[in-house]
Amino acid sequence: MLQNIQDTSLRFATALAVAILFIACQDNYERVGQEAKAKIFPQGVAENFKLTYTEAEKAMSTKDSAVTKVIAILESPLNEDYDNLSFRYKVFPKGLQVEFYDEEGNKNTVKADYGMVYTQTKIIDLRGNVVITSNDGKQLETDQLYWDQNNNWIFTEEKFTYTNPEEGTVMDGEGMDFNKDFTFLNAHKTFGIMTIKEEQND
Repeated sequence: MLQNIQDTSLRFATALAVAILFIACQDNYERVGQEAKAKIFPQGVAENFKLTYTEAEKAMSTKDSAVTKVIAILESPLNEDYDNLSFRYKVFPKGLQVEFYDEEGNKNTVKADYGMVYTQTKIIDLRGNVVITSNDGKQLETDQLYWDQNNNWIFTEEKFTYTNPEEGTVMDGEGMDFNKDFTFLNAHKTFGIMTIKEEQND
């Protein structure tokens, strides 16, 4: 009888020791994993950020002075710069506005609640209440939009509403790509075009 009690006590003690060891190892693993997680910090943070993009009007030699023209102005309440990472980017967590100019100097405007600029690929990712307004009043509204600065091309795969006051129409659709001057538009899928009623003056 005593032998049975001793055997039972030994098995219980062994099981308890294994359980404690397992729990301790599991806790250790989780804490080490959390500590090993890399923390990412921006190399710089700027409030009331403003950046002007320019380009040379003609090719220059080493003796020429730069004659440049403004092609875009980006403004934001807050900019976080992660160009210290291997894949560099900038974040605009409080939204941004971009004014970009065509060859004739006409201004078009983009606004969004959030933005990210990929430094190496020169792609701008805009999200949340994205609105593009052209100099002649055309307007595109969508939830997400990409602007390829290298090719001056803008595109979205999301649903959109496009208003054209010149033609007096509103078009709803999904997916669109176009150039920054709004002179070429390619809607992937449309749900219908509605005519805007003109206000009559008495």
